[in-house]
Amino acid sequence: MIVSSNNRCTLEGILRKTTTVYSLPLFYERLNDAINDPRSSLPGIGKIISEDQGLTARLLKLANSPLFGYHSKIDSISRALALIGTQQVRDLALALSVMELFRGIPEDLIDLKSFWKHNISCGIVARNIAKLRRETNQERFFVTGMMHDIGILLMAVAEPRVVTDILRRRRREEGLLFQVEKDVLDFDHAAVGGGLLRKWGFPESIAEPVKWHHKPRASARYPLEAAVVHLADVICNGLEVNLASNWQVSPLDPVSWERLDISISQLENIVQQSELQMESTFAVLVEGS
Repeated sequence: MIVSSNNRCTLEGILRKTTTVYSLPLFYERLNDAINDPRSSLPGIGKIISEDQGLTARLLKLANSPLFGYHSKIDSISRALALIGTQQVRDLALALSVMELFRGIPEDLIDLKSFWKHNISCGIVARNIAKLRRETNQERFFVTGMMHDIGILLMAVAEPRVVTDILRRRRREEGLLFQVEKDVLDFDHAAVGGGLLRKWGFPESIAEPVKWHHKPRASARYPLEAAVVHLADVICNGLEVNLASNWQVSPLDPVSWERLDISISQLENIVQQSELQMESTFAVLVEGS
């Protein structure tokens, strides 16, 4: 087993290192408290978000993108809260805030632009699968897809030498990243990501599917959500929207496929719709960042 510079590399050790250095903006706790307070108003909640002007601009650009498809312009956070929903906007704001935390990771270790393009693509596909199935709160599927590989960044920050060795081994063996991680560490980036999202206070309906997106049938409370993100991840790897040119496509879990009950023609429509939305969403969240 690869070990860190001081002791054995463990899941808890990675979470401890990253949560000490990386914390969510203080406004998130205030935002969450306000949303859960029945006395709060939309303008009051909007005021908390608007304190971060960069986040506000990106939220409004996203709300007006083809991903959401509103016919009238959303020109204020209050209007976004009214149309999209308070909890949904909170989750979107949280995901966008996380994107800002991990700037500065060496490019030779993780190409952040490619990383976020893959994760955002996964969120788009997951949201469209949820839309087809008429699931409630479709934005949480987008956020879950956006966050599904966040554990890769956490591992890169906490244990860069370990991650470098893992990536070299994956390229050499042309294997699946999460399987190489498990061979080396006995846990994978999905477990790291799910653990961090719990520590950060993300809803369990997002944290658990992130943890099990490579093994969705193991998700106890949210197997449907885990299956959606699992399928979205497989699709995006198949479309080669991933972290490397020689990335391997994970096998599709047959139990998840049966659970989602999607026909091949419906799947083709989801892929076509998602590809149309990807470029505009990249422009807002990746190219413009």
